[in-house]
Amino acid sequence: MSFQVPISIDDAVSRIRERRLLLPAIQREFIWGPKKVEWLFDSLLQGYPFGSFLFWEVRDQADKDQYRYYEFLVKYRERYVTHNPEFPTQGYRDFDAVLDGQQRLTALYIGLTGTYAYKLPGVWWEDTETKLPTRKLYLNVEAQAADDDEEQTGRRYEFRFLTQGEYEQKPEKWFAAGEILKVPEAFEFNKMLKENGYSESEFASRALSKLHAVVHTHKLINYYLIQKADMERALNVFVRVNSGGEPLSLSDMLMSTAIANWKVKDASKEIRGLVDQIFKQGFSIDKNFVLKACLYLYGADIRYKVANFSAAQVKPFEDNWEGIQQSILEVFGLIRNFGYSDRSLTSNNALLPIVYWTHHKALQGRLTSEVGLRSDRDCIRRWLHVVLLKRIFGTSADTVLSAVRKAFLQKDTEFGKPFIRPDLTQFPVEAIGAILKVQGKDPSIGDEFIDSLLYTQYGQKDAFSILALLAPNLDYRNGDFHEDHLHPASAFNKRALLAAGVPESDLEFYRLPEHWNSILNLRHLDTNENKSKKDAPLSDWVTNEAKRQKIDVEKFCLDRDLPTDLEAGESSGAGIEVLRLTHFRDFIEARRVLLRERLKEALQ
Repeated sequence: MSFQVPISIDDAVSRIRERRLLLPAIQREFIWGPKKVEWLFDSLLQGYPFGSFLFWEVRDQADKDQYRYYEFLVKYRERYVTHNPEFPTQGYRDFDAVLDGQQRLTALYIGLTGTYAYKLPGVWWEDTETKLPTRKLYLNVEAQAADDDEEQTGRRYEFRFLTQGEYEQKPEKWFAAGEILKVPEAFEFNKMLKENGYSESEFASRALSKLHAVVHTHKLINYYLIQKADMERALNVFVRVNSGGEPLSLSDMLMSTAIANWKVKDASKEIRGLVDQIFKQGFSIDKNFVLKACLYLYGADIRYKVANFSAAQVKPFEDNWEGIQQSILEVFGLIRNFGYSDRSLTSNNALLPIVYWTHHKALQGRLTSEVGLRSDRDCIRRWLHVVLLKRIFGTSADTVLSAVRKAFLQKDTEFGKPFIRPDLTQFPVEAIGAILKVQGKDPSIGDEFIDSLLYTQYGQKDAFSILALLAPNLDYRNGDFHEDHLHPASAFNKRALLAAGVPESDLEFYRLPEHWNSILNLRHLDTNENKSKKDAPLSDWVTNEAKRQKIDVEKFCLDRDLPTDLEAGESSGAGIEVLRLTHFRDFIEARRVLLRERLKEALQ
């Protein structure tokens, strides 16, 4: 490894354009936000240190043929265009691969030659110009940057990503940063200053002169070059270099190792593709989860350690990739059918035992829908609700996950084939529970814990699991459910309560969120019931809806965990008064007793 003669940013951009600088598969994707790119250019113009780079000269044909390399991103679209395009190097000329400095080089390349599209605040994700407008980098040539950024003080030059429309609102204020590449010679640059009127402004001419010098004149790209090395040594240097400064995460480095050791499939492409498929189902996972799933299915040790991603260790991942991928997809399809969303799923790790069961029992394509597996689905659904509510897979997740995996194996045997004991015919809830108790993660449900669940608020993540346990027969698979207040939320402002005849002495009780906004006053309703409910008083809605469904009020209330009388032995229909707002205190206390028993039954 030797230090090379520095090059200019212009030279680096040319090498990237000409594919003389490529990215090896061990590199992570571009992760810088737009502000960080803007700040980088400001730092360059202010003369701040830029740091050194590490390149690996790829000269051996075997290294070109055996491994995968990628181009730099030039048109970045947040969430939608983030993957570097692969570049075929079989038979290609000699090139250098960037081991350290990819983020800075990509930021420069996008800022000077490309575009950066990011989502507008307050809108939903959608790959359109309306939601993610395309932007180019511009320099404010009218005035110095206002030093009012709480995250990054000391800015002098205002670089900003702007849409075409934003630029056109005041074009004289902004200079497209990439235009500086068109005037490498001093004569051409000075001519451009004069023709565009920039020479008449001291600030504009000074700012643009600095930009020109930074890009064309100053040799800012100081780099070390690893020479006469193979991929194994380059990977070793890569891991060492990224142990300091702004390092890659451990999972990034291990992903890199896995990619380098897969022989046939492109691990990066396959894993990214799976992450994208899960995203289309409405869930956010990352490569960490996929790598952990691979370890959980085939690794004796599931910790993120370099030794666990050797060529021998990752071979089963590649050999069984189709089944692994389908198992993960199956499980996310299953929990979506349970009604879970990205927001209500509070732990991805809780899914790994289900992935293990699905994969090693070959239930891909069957678990979500096969009639004969209905009891297994019900068992898994109840188990998942419990472990999520109990936060089983929070801290010390690796230790707990490794212990839970033993529930699938023959007693006192080492991990390995067979991965599931032959006599196991259903997801082993009881065996997992016994193991969790030993781990200090008791999944059993006590009165105190159940009482705490009843105070869960509307919209909180745990609310879904609790309400789904109380209304298991709704059509969660097709999303035909709504989380709704029984007594409408609009009824609990002071004016509405007094107008309804609630004594002022009771207002504090009524207006406590732990009463009106908690599980005690919530219910999952199907779409038709939710439409009829709206802001109707509870007693009126129950009476009308029972009539519409042609069932008596007591039956309607029983099926929805609603109290119907205050005194034992009352005649049929006499207890409907408890549903009136003026009886809200009685309603809450009666429903507390009712829901406590229902949750005990559902969770045990």
